[in-house]
Amino acid sequence: MDLSSWAVAALLLAPVASAAAQAARSDPVLRPGDMLRLSVWRHPELSGDFLVAPDSTVVHPLYQRVQVAGVPLPVVKERLRALLVTYEQGVEFAIEPLFAVTVAGEVRQPNLYRLPQGTTFAQAIAQAGGPTEVGRLDRVHVIRRDSAMVIDLARNYSRYERLPIASGDQVLVARRSDSNFLRDVLYPLASLTAAVAAVLAYSRYR
Repeated sequence: MDLSSWAVAALLLAPVASAAAQAARSDPVLRPGDMLRLSVWRHPELSGDFLVAPDSTVVHPLYQRVQVAGVPLPVVKERLRALLVTYEQGVEFAIEPLFAVTVAGEVRQPNLYRLPQGTTFAQAIAQAGGPTEVGRLDRVHVIRRDSAMVIDLARNYSRYERLPIASGDQVLVARRSDSNFLRDVLYPLASLTAAVAAVLAYSRYR
């Protein structure tokens, strides 16, 4: 399977893999740098994707009083409901977390992405344009807040299709025929992480 076919296949698997992953992971929590997707029925002016600020609140004039980070989503929803009912009784709305995940290394579009709950590592790489010609899908480094692992998406894809990304994950595709992981992956990642920190700092003072 060539690279373009791999990316298409990963995206086509999204509905099935996402449903399975969501069943396996309950009550996720938002963290600063994530986004909250809020859809308020008949109120487009109150709907959108809103950044979670360093102080755990939402970067929005109306929602900035609501603390959303560090608590389960049902709690977030009740806090938002308590605010929205002051504008309309019985208002209907839905929320969805978008987790901040860095996809870097040998991918075509390395960047910070905000991905829906249940997104798999293969889908995260596909979101970044798929691996480059020298990318190694058999050595994908996943650095999590409290752990690190190397996964093989080339031969053991089914083993990881139910393991979703989490807030703050760093997904790094290694380089083929070059073992200098420090130069080719970690140094570029450090620059990307610094850029993310700058964005968060800017949002805090908006």
